[in-house]
Amino acid sequence: MKNETTGKLIVFEGIDGAGKTTQIRLLQDYLVKKGRKVVCTAEPTELPFGKQLRRALSGEDPKTPCELAALFTLDRISHNMQPETGIHALLENGNDIICDRYFYSTLAYQGSETDADWVRGMNLNCPEIRHPNLCIFLDLSPEESMARINSRHEAHEIYETPERLALIRAKFHSVLQTFDPRTIRIVDASGTIEEVHTEICKIIDPIL
Repeated sequence: MKNETTGKLIVFEGIDGAGKTTQIRLLQDYLVKKGRKVVCTAEPTELPFGKQLRRALSGEDPKTPCELAALFTLDRISHNMQPETGIHALLENGNDIICDRYFYSTLAYQGSETDADWVRGMNLNCPEIRHPNLCIFLDLSPEESMARINSRHEAHEIYETPERLALIRAKFHSVLQTFDPRTIRIVDASGTIEEVHTEICKIIDPIL
């Protein structure tokens, strides 16, 4: 679907531990100070399909890779099409949206475990799934990612092992190369929070 509204859809991607949550919050503050209306959101959502996904990712209700890919796509459609709080409605009302994960994650995670062309087509060819104005990929080594994850002292999700993180990082880089380079920015996430934020602001300013 074309991006013909004043609001921008900005997606943050990265392997677990890359710092997406922190950088999304900082970017939200930055944009609000510029006088823009900003809504932050995330996938999986808190909608019914998103709740199913959270149970699956925790290992509580295991799903096959194909089931996960389909659920992510269904959740993404719901995320876009909710009449008042969906991505389409918010953008049309002039809000910028910052989203923590989007279809790039599905292409990288589930696309590495099942038929990648099927996963790609299901997402990129769906008329109800909007394409972002910009995707910022926070790049981090699997070793540093695991160190950050372990420091949280939380239960690990199914993808949070060094081997799988290395595979997913490589897959992300492969997937991102298939998109228009004007819509993709890769940011070194190993620096300080302030350094990463400064780099993100330099990327964001030209598209506003």
